[in-house]
Amino acid sequence: MALSESSPWRALSAHAENLRDRHLRELFAADGERFARFSLRHNGLLVDFSKQRVEEKTLALLHRCAAAADLDGWKARMRAGEAINHTEGRAVRHADLRAGDRAPSEVRDVLARMRRFCTSIHDGSWRGYSGERITDVVNIGIGGSDLGPRMAVHALAAFQQPDIAVHFVANLDSADLAPLLARLNPRSTLFIVASKTFTTQETMANAHTARRWLLAAAGDEAAVARHFVAASTNLEATRAFGVAPENVFEFWDWVGGRFSLWSAIGLPIALAVGFGHFEQLLAGARDMDEHFHEATAKANLPLTLALLALWNTNFLDAHSHGVFPYSQSLALLPAHLQQLEMESNGKRANREGIAVGYATNPILWGTAGTNGQHSFFQLLHQGGALVASDFIALASPDFPLPGHHSGLLANCLAQSSALAFGQTADEARAAGIPEQLLPFRTFPGNQPSTTIVLPELTPFTLGQLIALYEHKVFCLGVLWNLNSFDQWGVELGKHLAGRLAPCLRGETGTEGLDASTRGLIAHLRDARG
Repeated sequence: MALSESSPWRALSAHAENLRDRHLRELFAADGERFARFSLRHNGLLVDFSKQRVEEKTLALLHRCAAAADLDGWKARMRAGEAINHTEGRAVRHADLRAGDRAPSEVRDVLARMRRFCTSIHDGSWRGYSGERITDVVNIGIGGSDLGPRMAVHALAAFQQPDIAVHFVANLDSADLAPLLARLNPRSTLFIVASKTFTTQETMANAHTARRWLLAAAGDEAAVARHFVAASTNLEATRAFGVAPENVFEFWDWVGGRFSLWSAIGLPIALAVGFGHFEQLLAGARDMDEHFHEATAKANLPLTLALLALWNTNFLDAHSHGVFPYSQSLALLPAHLQQLEMESNGKRANREGIAVGYATNPILWGTAGTNGQHSFFQLLHQGGALVASDFIALASPDFPLPGHHSGLLANCLAQSSALAFGQTADEARAAGIPEQLLPFRTFPGNQPSTTIVLPELTPFTLGQLIALYEHKVFCLGVLWNLNSFDQWGVELGKHLAGRLAPCLRGETGTEGLDASTRGLIAHLRDARG
């Protein structure tokens, strides 16, 4: 029986009708201990969900839904290495990458090789073809081979190694790669080609361009081995490219791209911040893994975030979710979470291949605060759409400057409070707002949000935070009866692009294409001459 037909789901639907019109003002007025009752802590992290439109009964019914979906059974199956990614016949074992001493031997071996390689770059024993030290590293990847590492390197800027700069290239558009190459020195630049199959179209196009750039300066094919390494499993293709076998860092088919920054895909992170800090990133994620598997349901942070998302999406009809880190260092976190959540659970077919018949993942978006306050927060306050939000704050800044951080935190707290409680006409009058402006100066509020507070932004707490969202995604997949670990929707566009590229070059005809695509191809070919 589908979860949506179960008694807990039906009970939640009835409960939502009773709670839908209740305002957060009323919920707080009725419970002076609401913050204490609706917040959780774990090893330095605080998750305050008191501004969510829930009661104790809501949580009890949501936990009944989790039990009805056999969440504990699915957790055990994932941890045991069963092939829960059933459409691809693969296990889901990214937590093994950060399991420390309990990690599989092949994981420990690759980490040891990564450590030695990072040491050779940082101590200068690895040299380019002309004998110069490596000063710049360029990661060439896309999707999970780009978004996670790029986000982590940006987030950990306070831990950046002083004598090396790490750059990222992903877009097939030459405007991504060309300006970077124009300012780099080929004699001191190292490229990481991150592609499991070493066939990803965008990645390999950029990699071959970078290879030609290097050889134009070096004039010797042997130079490739001094300036290119790979995170891949295709040793034949990497060897043909010129990467030495000992410089190919393996990861496995049980590592999904959007869960892969803990693997060899994280090599640019380790180069940027040092391998010791990379190990702390793994340790933070491992801490959240242990919490997820060992904490009770009521105390479980990832499960709580998932249940709140289920409530907002399926029972309050909030189909948009904002993520607002009040930390410029975490500015790229929403982009990483977009792939993590929407590629995992943005699906219409359940595990049995049947259309689910209910909403799955909301559209996720966001940017760093306070910037968002001066662009799109107007819509959140007065636009009329229900939008759930996560606010993320740091108790202590990673770049302390006098007078900055208190103001940043004040804005974070003010926005979540204003979204929750709004401003009534009477409050506006009391503030001296003229009567004719009252329609423009009242705010309905009742927008649900969760506030996550990290004590500080370190490799360890960043690992905790990312793993928190990873396990949230897993829980939602179980609740919605989805396979969160395939991404067949991505493949259709790739297939069509492979067919259309020869048409754009004039190598094949456009017969069989739709009229719009034929017209666009004709226009583009004419415009390009």
